[in-house]
Amino acid sequence: MALSPTEKKELEQYAVDIRISIIAMLVAAGSGHTAGPLGMADIFTALYFNILNHKPTEPAWEGRDRLVLSNGHICPVLYAAMAHSGYFPVEELNTLRKFGSRLQGHPHREFLPMLETSSGPLGSGLSQVVGMALAHRIDNPDNSNQKFFYGMLSDGEMNEGQIWEAGMLAGKEKLWNVICFVDRNNIQINGFTEDVMPLEPFADKWRSFNWHVIEIDGHNMDEIVDAVGEGKAVFEKPTMIIAHTIPGKGVQEWERKPEWHGKPPTAEEAEKAIAELQQNHA
Repeated sequence: MALSPTEKKELEQYAVDIRISIIAMLVAAGSGHTAGPLGMADIFTALYFNILNHKPTEPAWEGRDRLVLSNGHICPVLYAAMAHSGYFPVEELNTLRKFGSRLQGHPHREFLPMLETSSGPLGSGLSQVVGMALAHRIDNPDNSNQKFFYGMLSDGEMNEGQIWEAGMLAGKEKLWNVICFVDRNNIQINGFTEDVMPLEPFADKWRSFNWHVIEIDGHNMDEIVDAVGEGKAVFEKPTMIIAHTIPGKGVQEWERKPEWHGKPPTAEEAEKAIAELQQNHA
């Protein structure tokens, strides 16, 4: 269903708020990842404020969709989206990576039960999504309780063989209710993906594994929402949405620079970045 101008404007403002929270929590933590979370802010905004079937005040609701973050190091964007949508107080974001915090440097379900899984080891998230979808099929043979399983993946972790094993199984089992986003930002911790381990032709690889593939601008709310709608309309294949994003999106000095993959901003850098975000969306 197409977004109205009002809905689109609201989502874009939520994305700004989430980016500001990401920057603030990284400064408070003094460690963490910057580029990936900022680059995925629009997609997580669309998911938590428009796409997901969920109840923030009832996180264990059985009818909810499931979302698995595979590349756990970008968890600041997950935490910020969850907080702003009502899972826990926004003020708690400032406890990121602190001793005793529920908001660990990688998502930990034991500490934050609202999470579907713990994550950290790259490459394992797609296997978790596929396992959940298969278990749901076994438990729900008549398909009376429909739900979708969303996987959030990174292009860097495509270097892991387990991703492709899970992808092959999902295609073989025709898991139509699996919809994944891969953050195609072209960077990883030690450089550009096409220098470290080239992925192209990326879309063709997923098609060869019997996935329905959609390529989008990962910063365009209309394209994000429309891609999920298209994926839901495909009943014979899982869907892979290749979201072309800009790492560090929203802060010009940080955009497309691999060095911002895994370092937090200083307080001075953060102040300047937040001012830029506010000015550009005034």
